[in-house]
Amino acid sequence: MASPSTNPALAVPNGPPAVANPTVGGVPMMATRTIVDNASAAPNLSTLVAAVKAADLVGTLSGPGPFTVFAPTNDAFGRLAPGMVDTLLKPENKASLTKVLTYHVVPGVITADDLRQRIAAGGGTATLTTVEGDPITATLVGAVITLTDVNGNKSYVETADVRQSNGVVHVVNGVIVPKLS
Repeated sequence: MASPSTNPALAVPNGPPAVANPTVGGVPMMATRTIVDNASAAPNLSTLVAAVKAADLVGTLSGPGPFTVFAPTNDAFGRLAPGMVDTLLKPENKASLTKVLTYHVVPGVITADDLRQRIAAGGGTATLTTVEGDPITATLVGAVITLTDVNGNKSYVETADVRQSNGVVHVVNGVIVPKLS
């Protein structure tokens, strides 16, 4: 068995000491790989990956970042209104799809501990400015980090702190949606 210093799943470039990276969809996530590379390997993120490709965001999310991504699972996309995913994936809806996807991205690396500290410092809430521009609000429901979008929809972090070479991913159980007007 590889030691933490030689195991690529545990290596965190320029980061804190190596810790076990969570698996996503039963697949080990490698801290030496990009957000797109790791998401592409996770079967429960295939809808997200298809959306990232349709929005031409592969290059951005494979770039240096760093980014914090709140990654909705296939089940999360499945809970959207019937037909919504197919509609968003159409070429003529690329601008709306890009808004939805970039609403799940925050510049910099924000770990679950960082979020909890921000929530505590904010008296129970933390406001995060997304790459899309609209804010999302983070709170705690018990020990679970909860995200609320500008429309009042909630999403819960299911798997936190999945380290990537260009940031960190938190897998969420819902799609948060910006204002699409």
